[in-house]
Amino acid sequence: MSEIAADVLVLGGGPAGVWAALAAAAEGARVVLVDKGRCGASGPTAKGIVSLWNIPPGPARDEAVRRSFEHGGQLGDPEWMHRVLAETHRRVDQLVRWGYRFPGEGAGRPARVSLDGAKYLGRLRRSLIVAGVRVLDHHPALQLRVDVEGVVSGASGVQSRNDFRTWTARAGAVVLATGGCAFLSGGAGTDVDTGDGLLMAAEAGGELSGMEFSGAYALAPVGDSRLAAVAADEVPGPGTAPAPDLALHFATLYDETGAVLGGDPFGSRAAAFAALADGRRVYAALDELPGRLGRQLSHGQARVPLRAVLEGTVRGTGGVRIVGFECATTVAGLFGAGDVATREPITGAVGGFGGQGGAWAISSGVWAGTGAARFARGRGRVGKVRSVAGAGLNPAASIDPRAVVGLVQEHTVPLRRSYWRSAGSLRDSIAELDAMWPVTEFGLGGSGPDRVRARQAAALLAVARWTKYSALARTETRGMHRRTDHPGAASDWRMRLFAGGLESVWVRPGRCEPGADRPRADLTPA
Repeated sequence: MSEIAADVLVLGGGPAGVWAALAAAAEGARVVLVDKGRCGASGPTAKGIVSLWNIPPGPARDEAVRRSFEHGGQLGDPEWMHRVLAETHRRVDQLVRWGYRFPGEGAGRPARVSLDGAKYLGRLRRSLIVAGVRVLDHHPALQLRVDVEGVVSGASGVQSRNDFRTWTARAGAVVLATGGCAFLSGGAGTDVDTGDGLLMAAEAGGELSGMEFSGAYALAPVGDSRLAAVAADEVPGPGTAPAPDLALHFATLYDETGAVLGGDPFGSRAAAFAALADGRRVYAALDELPGRLGRQLSHGQARVPLRAVLEGTVRGTGGVRIVGFECATTVAGLFGAGDVATREPITGAVGGFGGQGGAWAISSGVWAGTGAARFARGRGRVGKVRSVAGAGLNPAASIDPRAVVGLVQEHTVPLRRSYWRSAGSLRDSIAELDAMWPVTEFGLGGSGPDRVRARQAAALLAVARWTKYSALARTETRGMHRRTDHPGAASDWRMRLFAGGLESVWVRPGRCEPGADRPRADLTPA
């Protein structure tokens, strides 16, 4: 068993986790970062170009906040948005001072609004080394650890490159930066985004928020990975599996009759998903893309058929609930950053399609790392700790995790399940997913790699249940939450929905203001 000691333990090596580790180290904390894969080389950011919500101070920033607030169904918070934009702008300048060069800068294109994911993460990893952060690759976390008062005090997991031996960590505070949940749908880099952090937080008593806003899909060419997210008009290097969605912002979309779909990029994408959900075919006119990019991607084809790829909470909104500007969760000692944390304060009822996701990773990472370091410093010595009991960790497994994953995907991946929703379809999903939970909780497990797969299956099931219960509770259509039986937005639903629970899932409404941690009466879906 490997024993690790730190002031701040960061779980996750994507951008949010790295920014959290750097911020904690800047506060003088001893920081250890553990990653399921290799920090700097795994996750969605490492697989393509990332857009960034980076706007200088002035009228343009004020207008961006206004538009984001309205586009998000008025569930966001302008103060959070301004804070994120300001923090992102500062940290982008810091990146430039570190030597990062933005693609396309100086070529007449918008400056510093997109990042080459692999180069970005490579620069961040080098900064970790300089800052003295201890980085442990291929160390997936499985459980949180708490002290006798329930304060989060570390974590435990396995070393996937060392015979899956156990590691344990004792820390004064923990930052969750494990990413969202894409339900193993096949999106580029999302194989590590299985909802592990959301499950760990809930098992420690944490709450979630915005889980109904989980129906985020990307568009990708059918049977083809050539469509690159390359805003810099270049082809990714060998081994890169870029997310295709960005390039499609520049393409005209058509249905099978040849009719143009939508108007602006958001309208066009929404119309495309609606058409695919209805069983119609959708095409992108890639030959219309400007210059070399269009020629490379279209290969002479006038139109390329598209498919929808579920991205869940990775590009959706929901996640672990945060209760203050230091990104603390509702559990003492636990902080959230990036996709694992709810993005409602800045995106409201929509996802991070306009670069908000990249900005949120930076800002929430910095704030969570700073908050965790200060919490650990004020806490002092950590006493006796224990691991939080978790689902899917039975050494004597009795069921195959593939059966659980298959059921979850049946109720999440299809557009008819997550893009269009109704009370009937949601209740059907809830009944089947709930019936699987007791079996999963105690029948999943094993040793070695089976233990990791079982834990991931349990997390996928837990996240699916929270999304379905939350979607059933919100009886309206708002943002990316679309109810066929409630097609319009309702004024009395301008509130957030908090969720939690494992054996019995609960949902209750709360106010939109940041830090409003006293929700109203419980709301139980009929």
